[in-house]
Amino acid sequence: MCGRYTLVAEEDALEARFDARFRDAEFTTRYNMAPGQDLPVITDAEPATFQRLEWGLVPSWADDDSGGLINARAESVDEKPSFREAYEGRRCTRESNERALDTPSAGRCLVPADGFYEWVETDDGKRPYRVTFEDERVFAMAGLWERWEPETTQTGLDAFGGGVDDGSERGPLETFTIITTEPNTLISDLHHRMAVILDPDAERRWLSGEAGRAVLEPYPADEMRAYPVSTAVNDPATDESSLIDPLETA
Repeated sequence: MCGRYTLVAEEDALEARFDARFRDAEFTTRYNMAPGQDLPVITDAEPATFQRLEWGLVPSWADDDSGGLINARAESVDEKPSFREAYEGRRCTRESNERALDTPSAGRCLVPADGFYEWVETDDGKRPYRVTFEDERVFAMAGLWERWEPETTQTGLDAFGGGVDDGSERGPLETFTIITTEPNTLISDLHHRMAVILDPDAERRWLSGEAGRAVLEPYPADEMRAYPVSTAVNDPATDESSLIDPLETA
């Protein structure tokens, strides 16, 4: 699985790499990106813009916004109800939503990163490793995104007197998940799954929907490396540069 990752590149380098711009506050380097956080992605709805979505996909049909799904298996991403509509690219209709026709409400996304963490069982407990390219280059993980909205119901006298809806204080929630696949020869020593790293030539084809499951394959291990890091990364609240320093081992 992929449960933590890093993105330490500078904002201008990211914008040049993906030909997209940050529309909100400036991006700051991150050494411990974790589920539940608002993180930069590029969606098929706005391919020229970095958006901040919450990591942990909540399907539009979910009863509430808890229990977001951080990973989706490549082998079944086009079949599972939780991911199928995002994989196919759903658009809102007036019958199901008040927004205008053809407004995207689920789809595909690119999740920029330059490394991710995996944990290995050892005699001393789980040891975290950082996986990255030898040259530390930025890459894009394949992802899916979806918009969830709370149901608004009125109760008691408010239902007759135009009272406040129960869900009036909560707006739409946009979330994403990272697709995983079988591990390459490097990752197989660490975990039985790995994040789908897209070939740069496939990134825009993935966003546009031209590329299907054929691009969701393990990235070759030839140019990648994995090295142990401090267990300080276990705490998602810790986010500092020392987390990516190689750990000295005996």
